[in-house]
Amino acid sequence: MLARHHHPIVAIATAPGRGGVGIVRLSGQQIAPVIGALCGRSLSPRQATYLPFHDAHGQIIDKGLAIFFPAPHSYTGEDVLELQAHGGPVVLQLLLARCLEAGAALDPATGQPVLARLRVAEPGEFTERAFLNDKIDLAQAEAIADLIDASTETAARSAARSMSGEFSQAVNTLLEQLIHLRMLVEATLDFPEEDIDFLQQADAQGQLLRLQATLASLLQRATQGAILREGIKVVIAGQPNVGKSSLLNALAGAELAIVTPIAGTTRDKVSQLIQIEGVPLHVVDTAGLREALDEVEKIGIQRAWSEIETADAVLFLHDLARQDAAENSHDAIDYIAGDARLASALALKLPKNTAIIDVWNKSDMASPELLRRLNGGVPISARTGAGLQSLREQLLRVVGWQAAPEGIFMARERHVSALRRVQIQLLAAREQLHAAIPALDLLAEDLRQAQLHLGSITGAFSADDLLGEIFSKFCIGK
Repeated sequence: MLARHHHPIVAIATAPGRGGVGIVRLSGQQIAPVIGALCGRSLSPRQATYLPFHDAHGQIIDKGLAIFFPAPHSYTGEDVLELQAHGGPVVLQLLLARCLEAGAALDPATGQPVLARLRVAEPGEFTERAFLNDKIDLAQAEAIADLIDASTETAARSAARSMSGEFSQAVNTLLEQLIHLRMLVEATLDFPEEDIDFLQQADAQGQLLRLQATLASLLQRATQGAILREGIKVVIAGQPNVGKSSLLNALAGAELAIVTPIAGTTRDKVSQLIQIEGVPLHVVDTAGLREALDEVEKIGIQRAWSEIETADAVLFLHDLARQDAAENSHDAIDYIAGDARLASALALKLPKNTAIIDVWNKSDMASPELLRRLNGGVPISARTGAGLQSLREQLLRVVGWQAAPEGIFMARERHVSALRRVQIQLLAAREQLHAAIPALDLLAEDLRQAQLHLGSITGAFSADDLLGEIFSKFCIGK
């Protein structure tokens, strides 16, 4: 634990702005002097007490509730004081300043500050102390931030499951099984002269196979949880005037983008967060892709390609009406050739794992014969809503959404990466076990590395820079 973790901290714990109630939270050891200065009395543990909060001159700042949580039975594992007052920003700043002032007051007996180095908390420092004091593990700490940031009900429920320890319990169960197998291999290395084949009698291969099966299930659920947390970036692309803005409005259920029959109406991206079956989708409408002479439109098209290249899925929108009106007309031929050029450009510029869905718009205006000739993709009508549900279902399929929501816990990309590294190490271990003459030292090292990667999820093995990166993204006061 770093030196700064021994200093008491204080912060406004509620979001900035006006509200009915605001909270100032203080955490540290032996904070009774601050309690006396603000409240004018001692507080019974874990009981809300209604009283006035006084400034240094004895004047009332506000009246509210004060709650004292003595260590170790608190959120951080330290003594915690919560002051619940009216949620005006000035009131809360006055209370915060009073806490700092009271903590810096000199003790008459020693001449030293009442609370040495009482300071304003850094982002996530309350939760970081809860982790460092073994109140929660690292996966639970991250789940707290994910619960706050959840954009859908499904994401919130999944984060709550992770916060309660469901994900950590699954990881720890796998970790115990892995450690048992590792110790078995280590014992074989330590006593090579024994006649008993420890590995064969203990069914090491069977244990490893069960480990891999359990890991595969855990990885699948974590992957789904990562999709819930991060969401899916979906970019609508196509030539001008094919209905991209209309499709965004239809998916969002609101008039977000301007829709006109004039080509090039959309000059810059328009984004909207929607959800499908509880999965958040960041849908981006972009400028129509063509050879533009207008300088402003050129910039819009460059930005469109930037969005497309970072998408999880691209909806390549086609205009059935322009194809069906006169397939042999000059305009239709140019339009079809333009779509072919765009298809080639998308295949060239996009990563191999980016899904491209052909979406055939204006199906309500197309002939049945043309609809029958479509080779794949999803026919829709952004105007009438026909086919939108099929498009939503296709989107979830191509990004790998499979799990039933109630079986998912919230996870992060670092969790998924760690589990994949464990998977690689277990595959290497399995190869060693299957070798004619197993290299037991290499087998033991594979299992040790797998244990380290698995332990990094809950924080059993974590570098300080990783902790700093994680907690810096929390809000101040949490």
